[in-house]
Amino acid sequence: MLPTGKLYLALGAAACALAVAFGAFGAHALRARLAPDMLAIYQTAVQYHFWHALGLVAIGLATAHLPESPALKWAGGLMLAGIVLFSGSLYALALTGVRALGAITPFGGAAFIAAWIAFSWAVWKG
Repeated sequence: MLPTGKLYLALGAAACALAVAFGAFGAHALRARLAPDMLAIYQTAVQYHFWHALGLVAIGLATAHLPESPALKWAGGLMLAGIVLFSGSLYALALTGVRALGAITPFGGAAFIAAWIAFSWAVWKG
């Protein structure tokens, strides 16, 4: 497997582990500390984090079949950026209450959409 595939697999697996840890932290440590609306925001961050970490794993696996695909490389980078921007901004919003952080979230959502489109394109053209 090419280094890019290994990188996306490793990052995806690490992101999955973090999503589980963040989810457990939210369920056990934050439930009594966050207002219900902030806990719901935090839970949304965990859900998108986990699903897109699995997407990153899928992209890593796909590189074994499409090793030279530039679209797959873009998909992986965009998926990772989406996790950081979307989930990261929601984690920060939930933990700090700073609503302005919500302005970052749509950029992460756009990165997720672009990642899935690039992934689809890579598979279609491959």
